[in-house]
Amino acid sequence: MDAKSARRHDPYAVLRLPEFRLYISARLCITLAMQIQAVVVGWQIYAITDDVFSLGLIGLAEAIPSIFVSLYAGYLADTVPRKRIIVTVVAVLLLCSLALLYFTLDMSRVLPLYGVLPIYAVIFISGIARGFMGPAVFSFMPQLVADKQLYANAITWSSTTWQAASLVGPALGGLVYGFYGITAAYALDALLVLLSFTAFVLIGGKALPENINPQNMMESLRSGIRFVFGNQVILNAISLDMFAVLFGGAVALLPVFASDILLVGPQGLGFLRAAPAVGSVAMAVWMAYYPITLKAGKIMLWCVAGFGLSLIFFGLSTSFWLSLVLLVLSGAFDSISVIIRSTLLHTLTPEYMKGRVSSVNSIFIGSSNEIGAFRAGTMAKVMGAVPSVVLGGVVTLLVVGVTALKADKLRKLDLTPEMEAV
Repeated sequence: MDAKSARRHDPYAVLRLPEFRLYISARLCITLAMQIQAVVVGWQIYAITDDVFSLGLIGLAEAIPSIFVSLYAGYLADTVPRKRIIVTVVAVLLLCSLALLYFTLDMSRVLPLYGVLPIYAVIFISGIARGFMGPAVFSFMPQLVADKQLYANAITWSSTTWQAASLVGPALGGLVYGFYGITAAYALDALLVLLSFTAFVLIGGKALPENINPQNMMESLRSGIRFVFGNQVILNAISLDMFAVLFGGAVALLPVFASDILLVGPQGLGFLRAAPAVGSVAMAVWMAYYPITLKAGKIMLWCVAGFGLSLIFFGLSTSFWLSLVLLVLSGAFDSISVIIRSTLLHTLTPEYMKGRVSSVNSIFIGSSNEIGAFRAGTMAKVMGAVPSVVLGGVVTLLVVGVTALKADKLRKLDLTPEMEAV
């Protein structure tokens, strides 16, 4: 972006839209709530079972139903008013939060009778709800902005909100749980979900975009998949992000690094877990002021490469402070990649198809998070934590190299109005 364009750019453009302010307020509250809930549920289940394996089941209980319903959720987001889906889903999440709160009250005899099974059941239901929420929220946001020139600005602030909530949520959940107890923590979770529900209700309803090619459900799902696999830019951007997460993720192994390599204990682990989010938030705020337009494809490739390099050096580092800086850098590089990918997805996808394209994207990226954690853990078991992280970073660099050679349209991509013709 040149100096003249920078002067014209308004970093707060979308924040001047009342409905968008309600949207990011709702997203802030629901993300805080889910982060608090994740921390408290983990502590609660481990306290009851004293079994590490039970913690892994929490992720599966949520991820499996979410991925399973994703394609149908995408179809629904393109055929039912999106606000209606979101409000319904958040209402279900509120009931889930209230159920977890009820389990902690003296009048409830659920957990003494059934153990942790009811908690897993609630997480399973919330996983289904969140599977429906993703495509609906993705496709609803552009309807609040309308002007495609503001998409990048909207995505940047939306990403900033999510990252900030992801940074604050776990700490807030831990503090409330530690000082005031589990009932207070779940009460705060339910209150935040209620505030999110209220904010979404206050947003005006939006009619569905006109579908120029109405189809039955199965053909509609197939057309969404064909669109993704038939568009080189979208497919390569999603694949690049998927493989980066699949091979480059080190978050699952941070407890090992904190305990055995960096020797910083649980307090240091908290800083290590927060470091990528700090980098992501800082970079997202920077991009709100200085958005990337020209050479966006090349920048995305370089940033994924930077993500891989950060993880390689993190794996080799024995200094806590250097490791912390490298994780901050990994979060910053990842933030740029995510914002560019989200912007081109919103810009290149027709409005009437955004739910289905979002569902395909969530299957790619969502499943790679879970599988990536499994990959890292399995390789660490076989060869050790350091080789696992370093090899993952090296494979990420190889993926970037192959993508740069083969995906010429992505390499030449600019985030300009003309990009719709790609």
